[in-house]
Amino acid sequence: MGMLKYLSYFIFCLMVLVACNNATNNNTEQIKDSLVTLPFFNQPDWTPEWIAETDSAYQHIHTIPSFSFLNQNGKVVDENIVAGKIYVANFFFTKCRNICPKMTNNMHLLQEAFKNDTSILLLSHSVTPETDDVNVLNKYAIENKVDAAKWHLLTGDKKAIYGLAKQQYFAGDTVGYYQSGNEFLLMENFILVDQHRRIRGVYNGTLPVEINRIIEDIAILKSEITSALK
Repeated sequence: MGMLKYLSYFIFCLMVLVACNNATNNNTEQIKDSLVTLPFFNQPDWTPEWIAETDSAYQHIHTIPSFSFLNQNGKVVDENIVAGKIYVANFFFTKCRNICPKMTNNMHLLQEAFKNDTSILLLSHSVTPETDDVNVLNKYAIENKVDAAKWHLLTGDKKAIYGLAKQQYFAGDTVGYYQSGNEFLLMENFILVDQHRRIRGVYNGTLPVEINRIIEDIAILKSEITSALK
């Protein structure tokens, strides 16, 4: 009877050990996956979420909606321009003399890093479209060596720009969804968007070191695309 008791205890311990080992392996795989894939950002508080394609939440990931603006050459830039492409978005205005020059310089670094990569685009939205018309943006583009094939400086309806910025890109000084839309908007964030218009990264666009991180994360996104095609 005693031997049976010890045998049962041994089997129980073995089962616990196997279960713990499986749990450890699963956790290890989850950590490994999170290290080689980028999160999604679905909320204005910028909480990163790693969501597997098999998860029911995958079908409800926050997606940037349709939009339509004019670039520095008067060309319409809408969601069709970025279809199937990775892009980095930010918000600025041409008369800004504080953080905007830093952001423009750093966006130019991205332009040069991906100048031969047609799968990468850059979108800079003016938050003062009433003064940043096409002519002003064109002059700014020339002064800052902006390549129109890679980098679009956008202007258009102010309400549309602010609505897109605050409610979709989660931009502004306070939590995006709770802004009325009338406050002056300016932020230092660069926002990385994948080929399905889902937010995959947020960075301080005034810091050159963050540009290196964007470049690294774009490489991860491109590897995700390659893996999905296999």
